[in-house]
Amino acid sequence: MGWVSARDRVNFWLVCLLCMLCSVSGIGVNWGTQSSHSLPPDIIVNLLKDNGFQRVKLFDADYGTLKALGKSGIEVMVGIPNDMLASVGGSMKAAEKWVAKNVSAHITSNNVNIRYVAVGNEPFLETYNGSYLNITYPALRNIQSALVKAGLGSQVKVTVPLNADVYASSSGYPSGGDFRADIHDLMLMIVNFLSKNGFGNLPIIVGEIGWPTDGDRNADVEYARRFNQGFMSHISGGRGTPMRPGPIDAYLFSLIDEDDKSSAPGNFERHWGIFTFDGEAKYPLNLGTTNSGALVPAKGVKYLERKWCVMKPSARLDDPQVEPSVSYACGLADCTSLGYGTSCGNLDARGNISYAFNSYFQKNNQLEVACKFPNISMITKTDPTPTAGNCKFEIMIQPYYESAGRDLSVPRSLWTWFMFLFIFC
Repeated sequence: MGWVSARDRVNFWLVCLLCMLCSVSGIGVNWGTQSSHSLPPDIIVNLLKDNGFQRVKLFDADYGTLKALGKSGIEVMVGIPNDMLASVGGSMKAAEKWVAKNVSAHITSNNVNIRYVAVGNEPFLETYNGSYLNITYPALRNIQSALVKAGLGSQVKVTVPLNADVYASSSGYPSGGDFRADIHDLMLMIVNFLSKNGFGNLPIIVGEIGWPTDGDRNADVEYARRFNQGFMSHISGGRGTPMRPGPIDAYLFSLIDEDDKSSAPGNFERHWGIFTFDGEAKYPLNLGTTNSGALVPAKGVKYLERKWCVMKPSARLDDPQVEPSVSYACGLADCTSLGYGTSCGNLDARGNISYAFNSYFQKNNQLEVACKFPNISMITKTDPTPTAGNCKFEIMIQPYYESAGRDLSVPRSLWTWFMFLFIFC
């Protein structure tokens, strides 16, 4: 399959990771944390172990996440966000400090099995307009040097996650591909740095591969099941590609849905998980790692009360407060399941409005003020989820604050909502 634009990324998602380490066994998965209500890290780690994941790819080096992975035996890839590349690339001291805090300390104190450091996250993506072209390679060199200085050079390897748009093909097929003209020389420098033995044997890891389940008419549960099961069945037999017929190292994208991810590339961006935000399996998927041949859901998940915010039955659809209220709710919550071909795409107008209100209400921990849309909303204990179809009006999980050190006070968006009420009431 060829490469895709951001607009078409719903159809395929693949990131190549150039690295120095030889091929390793075991299925991996991406663990993203851009969620308004994250599951506690210990629950996620148990979810990983219960489902036989032996490797996990992180996008940062969060302390609580890494601490939970301690003594789990799971092989870990930590990430340096793009906004930190200038710092570690411009200062060897900064690189050494980052390695000491985010790698050495966790290996020695928490027994975390860190094996890779991902320098940046798709830093050469065309939509970044060259923002990271001049700082990625210096960051890569400095982090590698810092790992060597820390005595971890043989244990922890550096890598650069790259989107498939780093290459172009004159023929339209991968066999006719080469690096994009604007990054061609830079990519050769990076490849030379990572391999002093020539390019032919440089291992390539599929860092992200998967299919989203909602937010677009092509983002469908059945499509996702077929794609991921087909991929798992292919690699479980040790089959690779015609050019590289051996085993493939790959990380599924992704473990759980993330409702705080940017939806700029498409509404499907928040629905890549093989598990829902609360750790429920979305569809049957045999990873070949469990006795049942099915995904094992998260255990010990705690939810908020069974109550929802919906549109009042007495409220009129033509009430002038409806449009700005829905716009506000969707702007600060998650309405990506509404729309043509999505899981909640068949709701009527009242259903759409209620879905938006409830999404905002749940995201704000069911605070009463979060269901005070001017004379058009109400709290109910009757589940508004339709009896037919896949649409679900969610109940949010209890917030977890420990690792992030978040403020338990009223969210800032609610103070804005007070202003909104004052203006429109």
